[in-house]
Amino acid sequence: MAWWLLLLICPLMMIFMMKGMHGGHGNHQEVSQEDFEELKTKNQQLSQELNEIKSKLK
Repeated sequence: MAWWLLLLICPLMMIFMMKGMHGGHGNHQEVSQEDFEELKTKNQQLSQELNEIKSKLK
């Protein structure tokens, strides 16, 4: 009978652990969005620089 308890507690513990891991990520979303916008801006700048270099080489 005790092995049934072990089989039942494993999935329950997994659910609680997964919920706990994802529960505190609300603030990280804002930081990630800011980082994403910064990276997009930097990517646009680098693309412009690359296009300028390509046009000079032609």
